[in-house]
Amino acid sequence: MTSNAPLISLRRPNLFGDCPVTTAVNALASAGIEQRGAVFTRKEVVEFILDLSGYTIDRPLLTMRLLEPSFGGGDFLLCAIDRLLQTWDKAGKPEAYNALADAIRAVELHRHSYRETRTAVVAHLTKAGIARRTAESLADQWLVFGDFLLIELDGQFDFVIGNPPYVRQELIADALMAEYRARYHTIYDRADIYVPFIQRSLQSLSPKGTLGFICADRWMKNRYGGPLRQFVADHFHLKAYVDMVDTPAFHSDVIAYPAIIVIDREKTDATRVAHRPAIDANELTTLAQHLTSKVKPASNTGVKIVPRVVAGAEPWILESSDQLALIRRLERDFPTIEEAGCKVGIGVATGADRAFIGKFDELNVEADRKLPLVMTRDILSRCVDWRGLGVINPFDDKGGLVELIKYPRLRSYLEARRDQIAGRHVAQKAPSNWYRTIDRIYPALAAKPKLLIPDIKGEAHIVYENEGLYPHHNLYYLTSETWDLQALQAVLLSGIARMFVAVYSTKMRGGYLRFQAQYLRRIRVPAWTDVPVSLRKRLIKAAASRDAVACNQAVFELYKMTPAEQLVLGGSESDVA
Repeated sequence: MTSNAPLISLRRPNLFGDCPVTTAVNALASAGIEQRGAVFTRKEVVEFILDLSGYTIDRPLLTMRLLEPSFGGGDFLLCAIDRLLQTWDKAGKPEAYNALADAIRAVELHRHSYRETRTAVVAHLTKAGIARRTAESLADQWLVFGDFLLIELDGQFDFVIGNPPYVRQELIADALMAEYRARYHTIYDRADIYVPFIQRSLQSLSPKGTLGFICADRWMKNRYGGPLRQFVADHFHLKAYVDMVDTPAFHSDVIAYPAIIVIDREKTDATRVAHRPAIDANELTTLAQHLTSKVKPASNTGVKIVPRVVAGAEPWILESSDQLALIRRLERDFPTIEEAGCKVGIGVATGADRAFIGKFDELNVEADRKLPLVMTRDILSRCVDWRGLGVINPFDDKGGLVELIKYPRLRSYLEARRDQIAGRHVAQKAPSNWYRTIDRIYPALAAKPKLLIPDIKGEAHIVYENEGLYPHHNLYYLTSETWDLQALQAVLLSGIARMFVAVYSTKMRGGYLRFQAQYLRRIRVPAWTDVPVSLRKRLIKAAASRDAVACNQAVFELYKMTPAEQLVLGGSESDVA
């Protein structure tokens, strides 16, 4: 196999030829690190994943097959070859090509990486005493130059190991993305390319095969991961999960939030879970033993057994069993926050804030074409401290754009900023609507009392607003025609909001959470009509004083929590009734 080999295998005769798909694949083959999503894994972590997956020298590796879908610089591949050569040596070094040729398949799309790693593989083999010509033949048999999502694979594999590329859809040509979508049903919404990599890798497993990946954890809980979670639930078993956020798992600092997953077809619903281990070879070896042992892990091992992590397309809940039990009880007994009469939304995204947002009094447009705007910085003190900004509203009451000829000041203001506004993607899609904001603006929202919630926080940051302000896109909001919002503020200031968001969202670096609409909508509250008058007053008073203990104690009563449940929610021994 040379580096001039075809980059794709045709699924249908004459499908591509000299076409945009081939052009796009060739472009990725020479792309830079960011465009191809290359992240390189530390050796200690690679050895840990091989141990977790069972690719160990006590196994008959000469009769088993390993697949590496995106070998890059060879981080996983070379460690796996070392283990394979040890088993070959223990077996008495039978004729190398016949003994080893079928043991490994490794795929890489980037030309330079392919060439460099091929050289390293040949050097590894010759150092082990294999003749150079045989070493080159093995390298050419093992290494495949092409797009893992498009090439043909020869058979199934006992192990699929690696670190799939982290590439956003917008970095991939439309024609190639369309071909990926035609092949992989798990590409949903804004799914990154590691999602179909996982799907195809799982499809490549033998009946007793195991997948061991380190990859971004976003798909495990967010919207675009739903079809892949369903695919795993229908056909596989999540054997182990290791949270690697805030650990130096890679050779360079990365934005992605990594986790290690081990998936097989075992008939059980239990998953062994560990969080943020030290990147130390000895400690990881010990942790791997606890994660793979048939014996129940002791409390001091850092390993927990969590049942029913995988449940259809639902987000994976990887928390303690006590917390999971409380979540499930609240989900059984109470309606969602929107079923209880509250609306969750997000503020306006303009696509060109410098053009659409400015000092309210200095926005030189007609009075009904601007609204006072509240942003995250206005609520940092946990109450509203408006800085005097406003947002341009180009929409009429029916949701269409106003006719600029009827608003000469607005027209002049927008025309002066036309280059900036019309250059946005939303404007280029519909040039006649060049002056619309990305999101429609509903002026009536400004007049409503609302709770404001910043997206990224360590704890729930809930602010009551009743001053006629319109929320910016980095703020989520809650309105209600039934619940008293100040009473609802007390509920959300208790441990309830953080618990639901922490369980259903992915954590960010530093322990921060995403308080996004999709997670806020999972919060359960009783109907307002079911809340006793005396308890309503306690909730409102607790919110007004921002007394966390009073909020918790009122919420304990609201949800009829047992003492054990109160502790799970975050109450101290002194708080528990």
